[in-house]
Amino acid sequence: MDRPISERFDILIVGAGLSGIDAAYHIQSKCPDKSFAILESRGALGGTWDLFRYPGVRSDSDMHTLGYPFRPWREKKAIAGGAAILDYLRDTAREYGIDRKIRFGHRVTRASWSSAEALWIVDATGPDGSDVRFSCRFLYMCSGYYDYDEGYMPGWPGMDRFRGRVVHPQKWPEDLDCRGKRIVVIGSGATAVTLVPALAKEAAHVTMLQRSPTYIVSIPSEDRAAELLRRLLPEGLALKVVRWKNVLLGMVYYNLARLKPAQTKKKIMELVRRELGAGYDVEKHFSPRYAPWDQRLCLVPDSDLFAAIRSGRASIVTDEIETFTEEGLRLRSGAQCPADVIVTATGLKVKMLGGMRVSVDGAVPELSRALSYKGIMYSDIPNLASAFGYTNASWTLKSDLTAEYVCRLLRHMDARGYDFCTPRRRDPSVAERPLVDFTSGYFQRANASLPKQGSRKPWRLYQNYALDMLALRFGAVEDGSLEFARLPRPKQPR
Repeated sequence: MDRPISERFDILIVGAGLSGIDAAYHIQSKCPDKSFAILESRGALGGTWDLFRYPGVRSDSDMHTLGYPFRPWREKKAIAGGAAILDYLRDTAREYGIDRKIRFGHRVTRASWSSAEALWIVDATGPDGSDVRFSCRFLYMCSGYYDYDEGYMPGWPGMDRFRGRVVHPQKWPEDLDCRGKRIVVIGSGATAVTLVPALAKEAAHVTMLQRSPTYIVSIPSEDRAAELLRRLLPEGLALKVVRWKNVLLGMVYYNLARLKPAQTKKKIMELVRRELGAGYDVEKHFSPRYAPWDQRLCLVPDSDLFAAIRSGRASIVTDEIETFTEEGLRLRSGAQCPADVIVTATGLKVKMLGGMRVSVDGAVPELSRALSYKGIMYSDIPNLASAFGYTNASWTLKSDLTAEYVCRLLRHMDARGYDFCTPRRRDPSVAERPLVDFTSGYFQRANASLPKQGSRKPWRLYQNYALDMLALRFGAVEDGSLEFARLPRPKQPR
């Protein structure tokens, strides 16, 4: 016997992190007649910023663009620590009453669409382990793109021989004391370059062991231009100007890097040499094999990583692991890397839609064969949107435009009496491309299971805030690729 539906909503949001809080704000302000709730699998809001608790965790984008445009970031630190970001999210949810809309401890497991009823049936596991069922007209996924349960662990020979402790940043143990310890951080991405200077403050020594280098650029943690503008202009106007300044500068730097990769790489290498001196082997440890922005650049605030290296408390080793040993690691070069603690900052595991199983009128669509519509919906899946931020800029810039567009779409459907809409791939000449044009390991590992993007709009992802703003705010809702439908209405008696 089918389980009864415990609650019915117009809209269900899945995930109470950065995107989910943003989505809730826009829905309650732009679609006030719609009922909605947020289903959050964990016991607290904040998503990434509540999950990650490793030392030094911070934003990898400036907070003037990572923060919400409806509640601008007002703190001095533009590159902020995880605790400050979490406070900001909690305060935002509390200020707008969004926290009262969250159903904590509800892990969504399945969503089944019925075209005959224009309805999603959403199954979840409740806080006590019981099965709970909801229904909604529109399903809005804000659960991010990675697995919250575990990070990526490649596995190496001899791991069971190591006498010390092995930890993954995604599950940082509260009882881990790094004072006076020899620590090896395996990895070269954003997490590794954040951990190394933070751990170096108390550890005996921290080694960042990388198989290949990453582009690393130092930026000030405080935006001096923002502080000046706040003194010269009314605060509200100043914060809008700062946001747009950072958006436009980010777009300019990104496009210059893609247009002139060799010159950009040369400039980044020059900046690293200034930090570490002429005697440091910058070519070996800081010169990647790929072009700038083939993977995301790593930003370090106030040169903290370089300062840790200059002090001698941290170092970088570029080599490969042959095996774990009792005392640490033996590398391919034959070198020994002694350690008391080994941190595997080896990346994420991609998990689309939070691992939720989806069916449409009894059939199970293959997400890997779907095309992403405007970076928001998926071909042949009705009334479902998904927040997916930029890879070359702040996540919130795209997720906020997505929330605006979803509200615009819902109002359009109401005005014309539509019950559901479905992206349809009508033009067979639209070529398929990978969803994310990035060579980062976690995307490369997941490419076969990810949806695709198309070679032209509305199926192409431009990774460009200005282009997306024009398309999502002002482009036609009915563009020929979005199919709208109405349920049969009973005839009115004459």
